[in-house]
Amino acid sequence: MNDKTVHANPSKNRTPRHRAREFALQGLYQWLLNNEPAKTVVNNIRAAHGFDKADGDFFAALLYGTIEQSIELREAFAPLVDRGISELSPIEHAVLLLGAYELKNHPEIPYRVVINEAVELTKSFGGIDGHKYVNGVLDKLAPKLRADEVAADKKR
Repeated sequence: MNDKTVHANPSKNRTPRHRAREFALQGLYQWLLNNEPAKTVVNNIRAAHGFDKADGDFFAALLYGTIEQSIELREAFAPLVDRGISELSPIEHAVLLLGAYELKNHPEIPYRVVINEAVELTKSFGGIDGHKYVNGVLDKLAPKLRADEVAADKKR
């Protein structure tokens, strides 16, 4: 993925927030592969075609926040993955970081929405069954980061 990336499977839910997540995923992918500073990644992504249709503030919050908390986020989901973090595909790694960040820091977004968005991103950009893997990991992480919300949801 780079700033000329064409969406492989554009979803129907192309809200400004969904687009922000797509661009944040692309930024995290670039950061994971190139180890560039967050500011460089943000500037590259902001110059990408179609960025004007994304929620720029949400994008920046997602990207900077995820990178800043990446060690803590990895520690949260590492026990839930069946392999070492370094063995994850870069897309799965980036989506898990993004999903973990949203679960931890955006309680105003229902946990099921966070997981669904992560699954959709993985379907669009990841490998064939990557979305199932991401779904499973985030589904196990949600009760750890949002115990009250998940418990209330299960009572319904």
